Amino acid sequence: MASSSEIYIEATETDPAVRAQIAIRALHQRLRIGLAAFGESEPVAGSHNVVHAALVDFCSGELRRHLAATDQALFAAASGAAETRLLVRALRTTTAALDAHIDALAATTDTTSAMAIAQLIEAVLAVHLAAEETVLLPALAALPGADLPALVTDMLTLLAGEELDHPPVLDVREIPHGRRHLRIFARYARLSPGEGFVLINNHDPNSLRREFEATHPGTHTWDYLESGPEIWRVRIGKAAVDA
Repeated sequence: MASSSEIYIEATETDPAVRAQIAIRALHQRLRIGLAAFGESEPVAGSHNVVHAALVDFCSGELRRHLAATDQALFAAASGAAETRLLVRALRTTTAALDAHIDALAATTDTTSAMAIAQLIEAVLAVHLAAEETVLLPALAALPGADLPALVTDMLTLLAGEELDHPPVLDVREIPHGRRHLRIFARYARLSPGEGFVLINNHDPNSLRREFEATHPGTHTWDYLESGPEIWRVRIGKAAVDA
């Protein structure tokens, strides 16, 4: 029997998955308000450089930290499921577009161009965040094996400037089959280039290898350390960046 602290009404604010989605929407709203504030600021003589610098700081700092934490905590897990893999590809495409716009904003010295780029960032971000809220978060909440509250906790940990656990060995033998790939892809996302971890499984993870080849072509490494008959050990790594 569950303790009283574990009892909640599904699909209400007592549901941990609903509370997790509310927490993400609050973070999104903070970004929206932050960007909108720059567009609403009254022009004052000699203030353009100050506003531009503050806008660059906001986009290069808070916005980019949010995008990186979302990718590492939410996108990584969702990329390990067939139901959400294409969605993650689309969201990572808009993330890349936002990164490019932020670079362009930092590089320009023209006030008119800066404001135009800022408006573009705001427009792309609005679509990006709406897709997360209306499609990705509900999909993760319903996805078998995905623990949305735990994923959001990981995201908040990253946004607080803290690091997630990086176990060198991931033994999935006791994890139900439907949850294994989500856990593995989330672990892979925490790797820096050149790093890796050892996966322990009770069968040859060929299907997982095909998923890695589809989602991370040319950027991962896969080395069998032990190949059955009862235990398979594979070192999965993130390819080192050429100097």
